[in-house]
Amino acid sequence: MMSRKIAGFLMMLGVFMIFEWVNLGFNLADGHPTSFYVVHGVLIAVNLVLGAVLGVIGWRAFRRARGE
Repeated sequence: MMSRKIAGFLMMLGVFMIFEWVNLGFNLADGHPTSFYVVHGVLIAVNLVLGAVLGVIGWRAFRRARGE
């Protein structure tokens, strides 16, 4: 079983990752080659999915630990 502290950490890490990568996406400057945007777009998409997965795992563990 996962402790509530670790579950809370995973939820906060997921929220931080989503916030940080969305922020990066909005702050990409113009003037780079297309490959730059493709690579960063893939990185942003993968990290948004990872952030969401971490948040869901943390949320489920937090609810399960709260019920005990």
